[in-house]
Amino acid sequence: MRLLITLVVLAGLVAGGVAFYKPLLESIEAANRPTFRTQTAERGPVTEVINSTGTIEPVESVHVGAFVSGTIVTLEADFNDEVEAGDLLAEIDPRLYQSNVARDEAALAARKAELQRAEAMLEHAKKDEERAKTTKARSPTSIPDAEIDEVTFSRMAKEAEIEVAEAAVRQAEANLGNSKANLDYTRIVAPVSGIVIDRKIDRGQTVAAQFQTPELFVIAPDMRERVRIFAAVDEADIGRIRTSRESGRPVRFTVDAYPGEMFSGEIEQVRLNSDTLQNVVTYPVVLSAANPELKLLPGMTADISFEIDTRTDVLRVPNAALRFFPKREHVREEDLPILDGEEMLADLRSSSAVQPDAESRAEAEEDRRRHVWVEENGLLKAVAVETGLSDYRTTEVIAGDIDEGLALVVGVRDDS
Repeated sequence: MRLLITLVVLAGLVAGGVAFYKPLLESIEAANRPTFRTQTAERGPVTEVINSTGTIEPVESVHVGAFVSGTIVTLEADFNDEVEAGDLLAEIDPRLYQSNVARDEAALAARKAELQRAEAMLEHAKKDEERAKTTKARSPTSIPDAEIDEVTFSRMAKEAEIEVAEAAVRQAEANLGNSKANLDYTRIVAPVSGIVIDRKIDRGQTVAAQFQTPELFVIAPDMRERVRIFAAVDEADIGRIRTSRESGRPVRFTVDAYPGEMFSGEIEQVRLNSDTLQNVVTYPVVLSAANPELKLLPGMTADISFEIDTRTDVLRVPNAALRFFPKREHVREEDLPILDGEEMLADLRSSSAVQPDAESRAEAEEDRRRHVWVEENGLLKAVAVETGLSDYRTTEVIAGDIDEGLALVVGVRDDS
């Protein structure tokens, strides 16, 4: 009887202990359970873009040089000056070239005088020949044939002297033209209308043009009308960039000088010559943009967004939900194979010794891209989705067991 009473007492104590500790254990388990950060699925527009950087350059840069050497005595243009075609930019000391013009003018006058003298002598020789031939005709024995030959030769020699004198005149005229051109070249004038974006000389500086033309100014014409942006686009994106250009989609960009302002442009050219740097292949893409206020200056860096496609009023999920990678202890048992696929992808990406086949990489990548996670009874449940367009915040959902307003896990709270 005592034994029975003892057993009953012990059973009561055990039952009481279990009843006492069970809420405590549940409380501890609840306290250790993680708290997940969530964002909701919503409807709205999704615009897929490709981002790149580029450098702003003028459409054309005209390099103004000097054809003659000398000292800069006049400087009429400076940085940022707007000039018209024909405006004086600078002047080289013209005194040497003025004296050359005067010298060649005198030489030309001398050559012309020599020509006139030769012409007079030719006329005299012609008359001598005519008189000799007339006398010979009247009296064949009055003048020997040798004398007739001599006056004929003299006339022909005078004709040759005329040709030499005429050539000397032409040479003197060419020398004078060259000297006048060199004198004109001492005036450095703007060949086009535009803005002076670079000046490489100062007053008093000597320029030497014996071996190569020295560069004095750089003028950018039509900078108010438009500028060009030269971007380098990765080979993986160049096909979509060409499609975007063919469909006339807009291109937008910003510059650090005006962080709150968005500029618009258009794709002017997708060049076929590739550039390779550290095994990365890119293609040059040339954009054009209006610049009426001259805010876009040569050398600025532009952050460019090429619009590829856009959808309105679609179901979209945060990109953070697609990137979320849960821990195994937080996931339902039936969804653990999905994590195994993600871990395989990570191993494949980090392994350099074994090169996975394309099918394995594709399957692993597919699993990772097409699952989001929702909380269910304290654990995470995987939801398969088919995605469409994506921008840098949200991604379009084409198919999947997701409704607007569904809370999707994007992370774990730090205090959990």
